[in-house]
Amino acid sequence: MIKHLSILGSTGSIGVNALRIAKHLKEEIKIQYLTANTNFNLLIQQTKLFKPKSICIVDDIFYKKIKTELNTNDVELLVGREGLLEISRRKDVDIMLNGLVGAAGMEPTLSALNSGINVALANKESLVMAGALIKESMKKTGAKIFPVDSEHSAIWQCLVGENFEDIQRIILTGSGGPFRLRNLNTFDDISIEEALKHPNWDMGRKITIDSATMMNKCLEVIEAHWLFELKPEKIDIVIHPQSIIHSMVEFKDGSIKAQMGVPDMKVPIQYALTYPSHLQSSWKKLDFINCVDLTFHGPDYERFPSLKLAFKALSLSGSASAALNLANDYSVNKFLNHEIIFTDIFNINESVIDNHPWVQHPQLDDLHDLNMWVKDYVAKF
Repeated sequence: MIKHLSILGSTGSIGVNALRIAKHLKEEIKIQYLTANTNFNLLIQQTKLFKPKSICIVDDIFYKKIKTELNTNDVELLVGREGLLEISRRKDVDIMLNGLVGAAGMEPTLSALNSGINVALANKESLVMAGALIKESMKKTGAKIFPVDSEHSAIWQCLVGENFEDIQRIILTGSGGPFRLRNLNTFDDISIEEALKHPNWDMGRKITIDSATMMNKCLEVIEAHWLFELKPEKIDIVIHPQSIIHSMVEFKDGSIKAQMGVPDMKVPIQYALTYPSHLQSSWKKLDFINCVDLTFHGPDYERFPSLKLAFKALSLSGSASAALNLANDYSVNKFLNHEIIFTDIFNINESVIDNHPWVQHPQLDDLHDLNMWVKDYVAKF
């Protein structure tokens, strides 16, 4: 049976890989909707190839350029944030892939779930920002989240057929990024170019910086807390430089299940889109005979203090995780714009957690207000 799919962020790393999968699995996946932020040229190419019903360009500057390139009798063209949200709640799809980056991806996730649409979630910020609201929506509509992050997809796969009460802990693996062995005294001198050179994964700029600071692992701890309804003390982090084991589950009897594979995001994306099937793929497979040695060590909280912020935010609860997420979005942007140094990212993020106007049960309006407060606070840093 063909699955009808919408992709939010089709021109980003996740979206591009998802469309490669859709092209390979053209008998199983039909593209209904595509959205992009500014990359109108690639959106036009994707539209001509996959022929979706509707597309959306969020940045309205490019609306006229797309309109002149495409026959709008063949495809509906939406524009702006409202167009993005309109596509996110359309029900004529089997699954929506949220490949958006940052806090901006949270509301479309909630919008889809409120409409009863299953979400393949690559936007970890959704659950970090609004975990309680999202879980409430899922209970109300019955819609499901299929995790796309490689770590959470691994945990999800390891738990198939298992009793959640048997879980001792989950173990999120992380490569350690490009600075795992770098002299700590030189961290103030880290350049943007160095931070964007990830040793294993090919990702977008913002996510690659998050990997370099290990803020990505911080956000993944919070996401795992909501996805699997586990207390923070049941979530551990292990550094695994080779990125072959994507995460593990330890059970009460001491047995451990690990999900392994090549470090390629197409693997977890395809599983989320085709669940519960593991369909034939076209990419490189893991070769055990020629596989490098697998090594592990504990997280270095002095080198990567961002790792501590996950547990701090979860202990504070309420709006703390959302404040942390928003702070990171803005601080990474400042770093990429040469406005702050690498180590300032952590300092800003912790300062925002400590000083933001905390709310116990934040609703959407509270999160919008918090966004404005954090944006102003970080701008003055």
